[in-house]
Amino acid sequence: MLATMVTELRCEYLKNPTGLTVRRPRLGWKLLTDRRGVRQIAYQIQVVQEDGEPDWAAAAEDGRLVWDSGRVESGESVHAAYEGQNLESDVRYVYRVRVWDNQNEESPWSDHAHWTTGLFEAEDWQADWITPAADAIDPQAREAYHLRRKFKLSGGRKIRRATIFATALGIYELELDGRRIGDSLYAPGWTTYDHRLQFQAYEITDLLQNGPAGGAETENGEHVIGATLADGWYIGRYGWTERGKLYGDRRALLLELRVHYEDGTEETVVSSADADSASGSGGAGWKAATGASLAANFYDGETYDARLERSGWSTAAYDDSDWSDVERLDHPKNILTGEQSERIAVTETLKPIAVIHTPAGETVLDMGQNMVGRMVFALEAPAGTTVKLHHAEVLDKNGNFYTGNLRSAKQEVVYTCKGGGKETYRSAFSFQGFRYVRLEGFPGEIGEEDLDRFSGEVIHTDMQPTGSFDCSHPLLNQLQSNIVWGQRGNFLDVPTDCPQRDERLGWTGDAQVFIRTAAFNYGVGPFFTKWLKDLAADQKPDGALPSVIPSIMDPTHHSSSAWGDAAVICPWTIYQCYGDKRILEDQYDSMTGWVEYIRAQGEQELLWNTGFHYGDWLGLDAKENSYVGATPQDLIATAFFAYSTSLVAKTAGILGRTDDARKYEDLHARIVQAFADEFITPNGRLAGHTQTAHVLALMFDLAKGEIKHRLAETLAGYVREQNMHLTTGFVGTPYLCHVLSENGYHDLAVGLVQQEEYPSWLYSVNQGATTIWEHWDGIKPDGSFWSDAMNSYNHYAYGAVGDWLYRAVAGLDADEHVPGYKRMILRPNPDSGLTHARAQYDSLYGKTVCGWKRNEDGQIVYEIELPPNTTAELRLPNAADRSVTVDERSPAEVLGAEPVQGEDGMLVLELGSGRYAVKVG
Repeated sequence: MLATMVTELRCEYLKNPTGLTVRRPRLGWKLLTDRRGVRQIAYQIQVVQEDGEPDWAAAAEDGRLVWDSGRVESGESVHAAYEGQNLESDVRYVYRVRVWDNQNEESPWSDHAHWTTGLFEAEDWQADWITPAADAIDPQAREAYHLRRKFKLSGGRKIRRATIFATALGIYELELDGRRIGDSLYAPGWTTYDHRLQFQAYEITDLLQNGPAGGAETENGEHVIGATLADGWYIGRYGWTERGKLYGDRRALLLELRVHYEDGTEETVVSSADADSASGSGGAGWKAATGASLAANFYDGETYDARLERSGWSTAAYDDSDWSDVERLDHPKNILTGEQSERIAVTETLKPIAVIHTPAGETVLDMGQNMVGRMVFALEAPAGTTVKLHHAEVLDKNGNFYTGNLRSAKQEVVYTCKGGGKETYRSAFSFQGFRYVRLEGFPGEIGEEDLDRFSGEVIHTDMQPTGSFDCSHPLLNQLQSNIVWGQRGNFLDVPTDCPQRDERLGWTGDAQVFIRTAAFNYGVGPFFTKWLKDLAADQKPDGALPSVIPSIMDPTHHSSSAWGDAAVICPWTIYQCYGDKRILEDQYDSMTGWVEYIRAQGEQELLWNTGFHYGDWLGLDAKENSYVGATPQDLIATAFFAYSTSLVAKTAGILGRTDDARKYEDLHARIVQAFADEFITPNGRLAGHTQTAHVLALMFDLAKGEIKHRLAETLAGYVREQNMHLTTGFVGTPYLCHVLSENGYHDLAVGLVQQEEYPSWLYSVNQGATTIWEHWDGIKPDGSFWSDAMNSYNHYAYGAVGDWLYRAVAGLDADEHVPGYKRMILRPNPDSGLTHARAQYDSLYGKTVCGWKRNEDGQIVYEIELPPNTTAELRLPNAADRSVTVDERSPAEVLGAEPVQGEDGMLVLELGSGRYAVKVG
């Protein structure tokens, strides 16, 4: 038997994060054992200041042990807050963990992990913001430009640790001695720049210690640090209104290199307009010059002339005598914050599956998958040869390249060759959403034999995959794949609506309807922690919320119901999925602010019946020439008012704010009564005769008893009247199947999800979709398109059904009262029109599996796996009158207790950690 081990240490969700500016970071770990029923009962954490391998005994004696928790009697193995000495800027902290379990086992100490702190205060920065001198490089020009600084470190000392802290107004990439630093893209990321600007920390000890090219000496011991800056989100245009320069009109760099030596001394190199910007000897000041990237924009792509490349520009031997000076830019530093989420990166490379010669005579590559990222291509052509790559999601019904749905976004790469041999190019400062790539200007005819010259790099926030769902229905498996790819394409630093047209914005409504599905597929705790900080920063003083975060739209465009409710639903969901209590603490003022804003909007306190709302956006019951479904907007608004208030009441209770809990519980009860008085007749009819109206009333528990039963019955009737089709839009669709399953109509939910005719999820799958569409009929049966005006083929909102697949079909769910999947409610449902289904989820505690298979003889086999330090309640449907075994033995023999009989023939088993094979015959 394997003794309990402590593995996979994390700090603020992340493995060995750098540049943290969290004063009390939280630590977590997983337990590893092959024994069943293992629970942690206590833990101990030790933390030392250490740049190398820690000597724990020596650290305890010389004061570098900054925290020893001692034995803490607790079963929590996630979010254990650091309680040691005050953290200092630019320090590496190393920690280890051991635990005691309920079987009297003490684990050995874990392998150590670490985090490094960033610069906590504005005063910690010695660097200044710098930008090219305005009389040398036009600040309004759109070319990317290089900044470089030659410097020389003091010799004769061994470097203990060297870190670059950097950020930009715009987006940037760094180089040191001719080599790229890091592999992240589009740093510093997208935040609400007026309030929050992230900086990055790059550990470069080995690069400085070993020199360029793996050990070669730099010229005269000199080094060069360089940065390339482009517009990015800071200056680039936004949205279909082409608003731009919302935060400023000049790019700038802030950079500080800190070198710590073994002898305890330190040197710095900083961005500065002064010639002497390094504490070491030698080197001139910062210089600036334009390069080969002539224009770069997230909507339009990048134009690059390789003839203008400055070869070796970030090396010491390069002659920069024709470069211009820089000047200081006055910009605040008190908005700076360390990163708290994974960076944007290339996560996969795809090869084209075919080259297509269209009826219109175009040469088009098919990547086989609607993806987000960039193309990499190689060619050999004379200097001055210009090639173009245009990117699109679909071909038209005649098989020709189609870009109408991009609106004003060009999505093109224009590359001019420098000549002299083979050239390889990838855009550095733009990304596209596409499956098809039209090639123009490439020498010769491109055929299948040329496909190896092209590849597509998939780009998104580098979240950790955590979930999978598969079943016996191939189309449902493709649907799950489409959901995942839609998330990958749109979780690029913020949760955007779409990744291809002139929009790509952080729509709050889309985020809140999809967040539970998102949290199954990937670890999105840090991703939403970051985004919700921006949401709170952009929230108005009266609690109103912009419809997109970061807020870039007209300031008067805000606060629709269901969209603004993201302020409450998103932090609550992160708490449920990860047990993260701090996000509730951090977002509490934002959550209550939103509810209080709603409270002040209605003509009476308890009904929200004023203002603009998106309603049931894109509901199929909308009037002609309208995007808004038929469900009354005041019904939707008041329903979400009730729901958000209920969540705020629960949040207040969890945080120990008892007065607020009572206040919002009372408010919620009064809203529910007002909703009933306004929208439900005494005999149980709802004022809104739509699927969505009934879905919301049932999902948000706005009706009780016989009236609730009547509403569910009516909803089922509406589904049947539509011949097993939905009519819901953005607001109703995420909850539709859950409501049916929870109210005795699981068969109808199954029928809806397995429906293949329009409108349905599987209609687009049969049309060849590889991501989720914005419209149910984005491509019509005759091959024609929905309107060019708004027709994205990568729009994750309707992919919210993935949550139902995990929870209602495979049956893997969390216990709301013990969040973070520490305790689970497993409700596998073999009555789902399938022969098998299986969900796997890697929570913060480890791998959970809940699956079932129906054999030909009618026997049902359940596959269950629970990670250490968790428990679950397994609910077996229709099992009371059938034989039940666990690992081929009686449940009592294996589990120590007989199953408990529940309602409708259900049997309930209580499980501890471990693997189980449960059979119902």
